[in-house]
Amino acid sequence: MSTLPPLLIAASAAIILLLGLIHLLYTFYGSKLLPRDRELLARMQEVSPVITRETTMWKAWIGFNASHSYGAILFGGVYGYLSLVHSAFLFQSTFLLSLGLLLLFGYVFLGKRYWFSIPFRGILLATSLYVLALLINWA
Repeated sequence: MSTLPPLLIAASAAIILLLGLIHLLYTFYGSKLLPRDRELLARMQEVSPVITRETTMWKAWIGFNASHSYGAILFGGVYGYLSLVHSAFLFQSTFLLSLGLLLLFGYVFLGKRYWFSIPFRGILLATSLYVLALLINWA
């Protein structure tokens, strides 16, 4: 097997890992993920979602952002590790390769529909590198 496909998947994983780490940092530090409207922030800290009164929209917002970050960090860590240390195992597993591709396509969809240009472009680049790795590997 060529050394290029594992390096491409490692690069893809590194991009997603970096995005996840930055997102986690922004979730807990600074004002990047705060609403611009201070009244909205105050209401989010007071109002609970319909599903339960055990939390607030603000706590749910923080939790959703943190868990979203963990998913990106997990993908980046696992696929980066597998591509560099156990590339034969990774590239022999149709399941793992398909799962990674599905996750990236899901992030592309979410990024285009709900997020802004910087994470979307990063995810698009990561997905392109991943697909290129698969194409080179299967050629």
